[in-house]
Amino acid sequence: MLFLIAMLAAPWSFAQSAPTAKSDAGSKQSSDPGVATMISALREVVEISSTKAIAQTGKRDGFLQNEAIRILLPPRLQSIGKSMRLIGRGDEVDELEIGMNRAAEDATPQAKAIFLAALKNVVWKDPGLIVTGGNTAATEYFRRSSSADLSAAFTPIVHHSLERLGVIKQYKRVLKSDPGGDAIANEFDLDQYVVDQTLEGVLDVMASEESNIRNDPSAQSSDLIKQVFGGK
Repeated sequence: MLFLIAMLAAPWSFAQSAPTAKSDAGSKQSSDPGVATMISALREVVEISSTKAIAQTGKRDGFLQNEAIRILLPPRLQSIGKSMRLIGRGDEVDELEIGMNRAAEDATPQAKAIFLAALKNVVWKDPGLIVTGGNTAATEYFRRSSSADLSAAFTPIVHHSLERLGVIKQYKRVLKSDPGGDAIANEFDLDQYVVDQTLEGVLDVMASEESNIRNDPSAQSSDLIKQVFGGK
């Protein structure tokens, strides 16, 4: 008799417990951020990190005194620089290097509008993989997606800074000191070099800011970012 009662009660017990398990699974699924939420959070992270990076680099000594992003004499000019130092004209080489960094610092504040415009055009494929990726996954995705557009928009701004600060004149003066200077002038694009180095510097600082947002709860400044990146 007891065995029969237990057998009759078992289906009722299973029926009662099954919805609870299903409900738990549904609750977990609904708590995970959707694709649209993840994309919005990624955009916000990139906007915040780029704004902070531009503020840090777009001021006096933002490049020059930051060893990680300081713009060095281009490899193409290092032999000339070495020769000039040997004959006591190292100050001219130093002035050129300082000038390139000053031009980057001068141009960078104007990059904010360019970065934000580029951010609007980013198509976030597989946002879940970016959210769960490495500490700099969003910055790296933005870099891959936007580098060409950023470079094109930023080039005239950098050229103006180089010209206004006299860096182009310093560059030509250094080239004239070497017999092979004319050949280098035809092969090497100073504008493009400074543009590339400036953008790389800003993106490197952006990556550091993104990592901070991902790993420091106090840097997760909005409910959206906390929802997507909190506890990662």
